Amino acid sequence: MPSDRFDLTVIGAGIVGLSTAMHLQEKYPKAKMAVLEKEPAVAMHQSGHNSGVIHSGIYYKPGTVKAQLCVAGRKSLLEFCDQHGVSYDLCGKVIVATCKEEIPQLDELMQRGQANGVEKLEMIGPERLREIEPHAQGVQALHSPSTGIIDFPQVAHAMAKQFQDLGGEILTSCRVRGLDRGNSGWTIRTGSGEIGTHYLVNCAGLFSDRVARMTKAHTRDKNSQVGELQIVPFRGEFFQLIPEKRHLVRGLIYPVPDPKLPFLGVHCSRTVQGQVEMGPNAVLAFAREGYRKHDINLYDLWQIISFKGFWTLAHTHWSTGMDEFWRSISKSAFVKSLQQLLPNARSEYLTPARSGVRAQAVSANGRLLDDFVIAPEPNAIHVLNAPSPGATASLAIGKEIRDMMGEMFSSALEKFH
Repeated sequence: MPSDRFDLTVIGAGIVGLSTAMHLQEKYPKAKMAVLEKEPAVAMHQSGHNSGVIHSGIYYKPGTVKAQLCVAGRKSLLEFCDQHGVSYDLCGKVIVATCKEEIPQLDELMQRGQANGVEKLEMIGPERLREIEPHAQGVQALHSPSTGIIDFPQVAHAMAKQFQDLGGEILTSCRVRGLDRGNSGWTIRTGSGEIGTHYLVNCAGLFSDRVARMTKAHTRDKNSQVGELQIVPFRGEFFQLIPEKRHLVRGLIYPVPDPKLPFLGVHCSRTVQGQVEMGPNAVLAFAREGYRKHDINLYDLWQIISFKGFWTLAHTHWSTGMDEFWRSISKSAFVKSLQQLLPNARSEYLTPARSGVRAQAVSANGRLLDDFVIAPEPNAIHVLNAPSPGATASLAIGKEIRDMMGEMFSSALEKFH
């Protein structure tokens, strides 16, 4: 028999898992809830290794889950931060076309942003660009003054405190090793014992597909019917400007992204701590927590190379992958790419900074999934794809899961109001 029993359990204490737990505990105050986290503290992976950008909703195709939740999540995020004393800076962003061939895609981003309800978007020319970012260069740019920067680990810790203040429990150093379905819900096997729970929410990020398979669920996006999904980890590698050269970037400077890829390209980001980061390169990681170039996990690597979707992906995007890999091993190649946006950048101005790993869901047919994927099954909901802008959208994602739980299990959850 399980040694501990909860009404609802969230697996994963990243920012999406904590938001989900907080919203569920608020709605069902009489329920006994827990968040399980394999690390000794919250927000230690994607939530603690991202660029800290509050996205406004420009990039995403109107009508997608990502577009809707990013815009709603940004609004909720700022309200939450104002309420809980978390600082942020709406420093603004410019997306810069460095040649005339990129202008049509920039126009498309303008139309998407307007359709998604992004406020105060402005198409600007080179002179206005120099007023906003004196050291940037381009033939045209899209200015988004509502884009900002924040410390997402601080947001996650505020969510954790709110969840605990509402009566929830966070169990750290609690790795999930297996899940068994029973008549009254689930038995969660962990390294320190068994935990019983009636309902389960999988927010395990880099390991979300593995947790889903533990439930014997088909890890598929039921809306688009893309088939079996698998997380393929991509490491994002950053440099930072030396303190004497931080004046080269005032806010956020982004390139026009490749519409075929969910990555936004090498960009310049000021942080709320005062640093200026350049990157990332997006390279395949040989471990799901492979923050360093030499990190290799043989089981993770085997899962990648034995997944047919990976080979289709590699065949389709081999040229882009080689460019990213070359920038990863050649600092001069990285600087050359950066100089398209920031001509005054020099190799000696840059020092190595942190790296992050993106949990990117890939379909069996080799497609990089761009939209969020939230998949329900009996007594459980799985968040299978929530990359950028997942942190910005985290509060909206939590509300979405709360509402899904309410619709699926309304009669059973009524007693917890």
